[in-house]
Amino acid sequence: MLGRKSKGTIDSLIGLSTIVEGNITFSGGLRIDGHVKGNVCAKEEEGSMLIVSEHAKIEGEVRVAQLVINGEIIGPVHSSEVLELQPKARITGDVFYRALEMHGGAVVSGKLTYEQSEEPVLKLAMSNT
Repeated sequence: MLGRKSKGTIDSLIGLSTIVEGNITFSGGLRIDGHVKGNVCAKEEEGSMLIVSEHAKIEGEVRVAQLVINGEIIGPVHSSEVLELQPKARITGDVFYRALEMHGGAVVSGKLTYEQSEEPVLKLAMSNT
């Protein structure tokens, strides 16, 4: 993901044949291979990671720090750190991101909105003269 090593680990898995109806709140890392009808949000966004596999589908809002998508999301997506859209990614909804990596074949049907960090990206050095 953008040349960085992932700090997060996957703590939980929603399997391929699983359908969840309702909101999911998680800590750490989550991989979804099944179908979720509800919002998927990290309890504490900082350091959280979500992987949406090519077989997965989420119908609801997604809110997480690091997000890797190769499946389908219908709803708004908020990634406070890094968003990676792999070739089979399909998003129907607005996307809010801080850093974005988009592979050929990925499709977003909605607005892409860059969210600036609260800290300045560029700091000017002060001279002692």
